[in-house]
Order: sequence, then C-alpha cells, then structure tokens
Amino acid sequence: MHIDGIGKVLFERSDKAKRLSISVRPLKGVRVAVPPHISFEKAEQLIYTKADWIKEHQSRMQQQEEKVTVYTHESDFKTRFHTLRLLTHARYDMRCVVEQGYINVFYPAFKDVRDPDVQKFIRKSIEEAYRKEAKQYLPQRVAYFAEKFGFQYQSVFIKNAKSRWGSCSHNNNINLNLHLMRLPDALCDYVILHELAHTIEKNHGPNFWALLDRVCGDSKKLDNKLKAFRISIF
Repeated sequence: MHIDGIGKVLFERSDKAKRLSISVRPLKGVRVAVPPHISFEKAEQLIYTKADWIKEHQSRMQQQEEKVTVYTHESDFKTRFHTLRLLTHARYDMRCVVEQGYINVFYPAFKDVRDPDVQKFIRKSIEEAYRKEAKQYLPQRVAYFAEKFGFQYQSVFIKNAKSRWGSCSHNNNINLNLHLMRLPDALCDYVILHELAHTIEKNHGPNFWALLDRVCGDSKKLDNKLKAFRISIF
C-alpha cells in the first residue's frame, strides 16, 4: 500500500506476531507484521501515528542503501570462485545458472539492468553462488583447523543468518554463515576458529580468549576488524 509521505508499505499477516510491529530495512523497505487478531485497518492507523519514527529510519535506511553495490554490464565482480556475467534474453522471467566459474544472470532485454527487481535478482543470484562456494569450502576449512589444533566437532551446517557469522551448538555442531565467503581469508578463518574454540569453552570468558589467542594470534584485533563488515548488505 502507498502511504502519503512514506511511500510503499508492506502489510503482512504473521501468525508468529503477538502485536503490531514495524520494521524499516535496507532493500526491503517498510514492513508491518500484523497478528491474526488485528485488522489491516488498525495496522494502517499505526503507520500514521508512527510516521515521524518511520521517516527518521527511512533516512538511515537510504544511507545504508547508498552503500549497496549497483551491478551493471561494466561491473567487474568476482566471488572467491566465480565471475558475475549479466546477460539479456527474450523472456519475461529472470534466471540464474552458476556453473564453470560464472554466475550467469539472465534478465529480460526490455528491462534496465538498474531496475530494482533486476538488482534484487542479481543480488539473490550472487548469494546462491556464495552458498555453493560455502558448502564446498567451509567444511573442509573446519576439518583442517580441527585436525591442526585438536578440536572435536559434530557437523558443519551452512546457513544464511541475518545477524551472526557463526555459532556453535551445545553438542558441538558448527553453524557458519554463507556470507563468510565475502570476507578476507584471515577473518573467515578467524570465525571458524572462534566457533571451534566454543567446542571447548562455551562462553566468552578469559579462558575462551586465551584459547583463541593460542590458535589465531591476536583474537581481539581480528574481532574488531570483523565488526567493520556487514552480513546482509553488499
């Protein structure tokens, strides 16, 4: 729905929501989660009462979106193992084929490559390439460090988490974010070692950091460098 002064707002029914909630996120815009027991009319009223708050966050969102890469035919974009290739075709749909070292993104010839829908699909296609690379690369890296430093773990799972680079479960399953493939080698390795260290030390106490220092050097320095990278925007 278009709301004057705010723009497009997505009202979405959510069985999990217990109350009306508004989110303003880069690339996703304004979303209102509407619980089953609340009408869309009441949800619309909330937008007007929170208009100033939404506009403030839209300004911050715009600043974040300006940092997002715009992919064109002149872009020289590469992941760890693939090169992005943008191609037009005489169809109305968009599709992606990741093979032989390329991320082949096909989009309709009548659309501008800068069209938001095309850019969204390109970003989704790159994410799929990262997923394939992560499944190939990260488990091998975990196994390498586990053998080198004597860590024991159960399994490695690749996820598309929104707020964590990695985690270690209580039974020592290692969960790694597919966006680790975007990080410099040293920081990617740091996250893996960080989670492996949690197989021994389950908290972030002094013993944990001492252990991490033994296997990766100045762990706090690496941790600070990691904070400069965002997970979902690129």
